[in-house]
Amino acid sequence: MSRGFSAVRSLLPSAADYREARRSWRPDLLAGLTVGIVALPLALAFGVSSGAGAESGLVTAIVAGVVAAVFGGSPVQVSGPTGAMVVVLAPIIAAHGTGALALVCLLSGLIVLAAGALRLGRTVSYIPWPVIEGFTLGIAVIIFLQQVPTATGGDPGDSTNAAVAAVHSVLSASWPKAGWSLALVAVVVLVMLASMRIHPRFPGSLAAIAVASLLVALLGIRVDVIGVLPAGLPTPVLPALDPAAVATLAGPAVAVAALAAIESLLSARVASTIADTGPYDADRELVGQGLASIASGLFGGMPATGAIARTAVNVRSGARTRVAAITHGLLLLVVVVVGSAVVSRIPLAALAGVLMVTACRMIALRTVRTILGASRSDAIVFLLTAVVTVSVDLIYAVVIGLLVAGFFALRQLARTSGVHREELPGTARAGDERIAVFRLEGALFFGAAERALERVSSAGGVEVVILRMSQLQLLDATGAQVITELIGALERRGITVLIKGIRPDHVGLAERVGVISSLRHQNHLFDDLDTAAAHARSHIARSRTVE
Repeated sequence: MSRGFSAVRSLLPSAADYREARRSWRPDLLAGLTVGIVALPLALAFGVSSGAGAESGLVTAIVAGVVAAVFGGSPVQVSGPTGAMVVVLAPIIAAHGTGALALVCLLSGLIVLAAGALRLGRTVSYIPWPVIEGFTLGIAVIIFLQQVPTATGGDPGDSTNAAVAAVHSVLSASWPKAGWSLALVAVVVLVMLASMRIHPRFPGSLAAIAVASLLVALLGIRVDVIGVLPAGLPTPVLPALDPAAVATLAGPAVAVAALAAIESLLSARVASTIADTGPYDADRELVGQGLASIASGLFGGMPATGAIARTAVNVRSGARTRVAAITHGLLLLVVVVVGSAVVSRIPLAALAGVLMVTACRMIALRTVRTILGASRSDAIVFLLTAVVTVSVDLIYAVVIGLLVAGFFALRQLARTSGVHREELPGTARAGDERIAVFRLEGALFFGAAERALERVSSAGGVEVVILRMSQLQLLDATGAQVITELIGALERRGITVLIKGIRPDHVGLAERVGVISSLRHQNHLFDDLDTAAAHARSHIARSRTVE
């Protein structure tokens, strides 16, 4: 009972989360203000790009940002709307409308919450690096392509594929409106590039949006703007749990939940490597992100995830505790309450420019070169994941990437297995040529068993076979079954099989599958090679006497 209570308690907030806040509240507040400034244009842009609207992006950054900070498993994680989530949400909203967003938030949040409660947080560690980077590259390309219709002011058409929509929007763009939109995008890009030279922490995206908005106002340029925003958070509303709607949105909700869990845990893991605030709790992080998405949906927001870029800014700005991420959310709330009129006049083309630069920053050329030069299998996994992400679907891309990476890993593991014939120990004696010693090593599993043991079964001119299994590091049921069948086949040919040195961790499996019972006698199982060799020679001596 007490153990179960402790397990539940470990997933909930505690006073220990803020133990260091007494000493670090100043840098935490400064970091929170810095991240809030960085997050404002991104929240607006991601909200617009998803189709849910700028208000939804802000609500997500505020509500989900605070809830995830309080309940999550990382002391420095910053959560909110992200580009990857936008990529998944955009086709869902296009197909089912913004009215389905609250239910998707609720369902996906419950799934992520359940994953945390079931202690599934560490599963993300099984995703290979090339899959993660290919996934990131694909997302970056999609985010960039999604901004093309806004940047040109053209019609994206009916396709949910970002590349097709981008091409359609360029072909249908009308001039001179498209020229003004592209000019604003160029201004934003130039300001953001210039800000990088001023200082790495300079809020270039916010400055770029301010410059673009000022130009629109001074020159009277007619372009699309964000529009009216409410001066506060909406009233929370529980979505209607219509069975038909739940059944329709269950699949999309699972995809959203999978992405939310993967991206949040990856972000938390990155944060733990660049911050000296200690490890993160993966299971609690899932609980926090699940609650954040649920809360966000109640207020009209989007599903949330941990945001790697904003989390990195938070850490580099000196954040030590959750106070920083909470401050970031509260700052955005102040902006909504006080500055909604100003925010409403921001041109959409400026937001598109911000996301285009953000997408380009997501692509680390050094990382791409490293993976492509690492090995052929890593390069294939990386490129395949990226291509499937852009052309098909994010979740399919991860699944396919995992399957292909798993295939290459198993193939490499199979190559480590081997069967080597050895000489008998001690001084050679007459009849030793009728004894074959085979050393099994490496991994004997379903991907390698048949090929590895072909050499043993093809041995000719021998009467006794000694199988050395002490160097066998991995043995699964298929490998054990193949050994069982091999022993049976050799015994039927009149060849006596002796086994030397089954590892203690393999004995149970060998007994259950029938390896040991397939031996002619139970005393054909040995702990050392000298004893096995002596027994084999005695067999040969007896057979020669009979002859």
